[in-house]
Amino acid sequence: MTKEQLVLNYNEIYNDEGGQKVYFAPSRVNMIGEHIDYNGGYVFPCALSIGTYGVATLREDNIINMYSENFKELGILSVALDDLEYSKEHAWSNYIKGIIKELKGHREINKGINIYIIGNMPNAAGLSSSASLELLISVMVNDLFKLNLDMLQMVKWSKKVENEYINVKCGIMDQFAVGMGKKHNAMLLNTATLDYEYVPLKLDGYKIVIGNTNVRRELADSKYNERKSECESALLKIQSVKDVKFLCELNMEDFSSIEHLLSSIEKKRTRHAISENIRTIESVAVLKEDNIAEFGRMMLESHQSLKNDYEVTGVELDTLVELMSNSEGVLGSRMTGAGFGGSTVSIVKSEFVDETVEIVGQKYKEQIGKNANFYVITVGDGARKL
Repeated sequence: MTKEQLVLNYNEIYNDEGGQKVYFAPSRVNMIGEHIDYNGGYVFPCALSIGTYGVATLREDNIINMYSENFKELGILSVALDDLEYSKEHAWSNYIKGIIKELKGHREINKGINIYIIGNMPNAAGLSSSASLELLISVMVNDLFKLNLDMLQMVKWSKKVENEYINVKCGIMDQFAVGMGKKHNAMLLNTATLDYEYVPLKLDGYKIVIGNTNVRRELADSKYNERKSECESALLKIQSVKDVKFLCELNMEDFSSIEHLLSSIEKKRTRHAISENIRTIESVAVLKEDNIAEFGRMMLESHQSLKNDYEVTGVELDTLVELMSNSEGVLGSRMTGAGFGGSTVSIVKSEFVDETVEIVGQKYKEQIGKNANFYVITVGDGARKL
């Protein structure tokens, strides 16, 4: 999508032909390390070359106008700078309002904005369209008002908006990957300390393929917050006998010594958190040794843990992972994102991609009764002005 086309699109909506600035924030995929970013674990996400584009100009009044090509039936939504409270009727634009409200609490924002948004990723596919929009608006407002915020601060405030304004109790992985992404690299991020390192994704002869189950799930309405509270209740019990801040500080030996304290549900959730954290660290180590096959095997292991111990997959995700895993040229496959629908991520030998996508798509349709969409993705940079 060219800057020129984006500006033309903006002009059609706002009839405004001066001073437009163009921004982009990627979506993200997590290669391994799922549902442990709020348990103090290691995660391994990367930013994608698809995501959310925005065009904006400052106004002379205090009105914020918001238009999304992805929700064009809602038209232009307008609010005043002093009226940024959450409103269910404002749907997608609450993410914009939340970010502006948060930034306004720390810096001077004294003018309205015309905002045009278009995303080229599937919504509710588990590729973090919400974090993409949050960081897009953060970068946009930071630039328009010369706020001089660094990216890490914008990442932290975006997470705060998701947690407190949108009321989804996510960890920091999505916002971190979207903001701090680097082309051709994934990030091994310690979510307890925010220490991170870029790790080259050297997948010579292989492609990363996203499979969208086309089962929508709204994060705030899903069991995401429930899983987080189950982990918190387990942690409280463990803290009565161990001095730990997060579940992922434990190893499997620790788990054996404390599992008698936990309910059957808490036991399963804790086992997933601990094993997934260990698996993520080990999988990145083998990837650094160019052992992509072993990394792929660990992806499947991760999915089984998410299915059996964390119970966040569902028939569509399980079917798609199983079909991909049993296909020629596929090294590994797993659900990615929050689960309960959304997407899978797979590593597929380049020459088998087209054939695999076609056959798996047919079998998925036969078994599930709906189409899956597939995307061969490339790894890109983080949120930025274009």
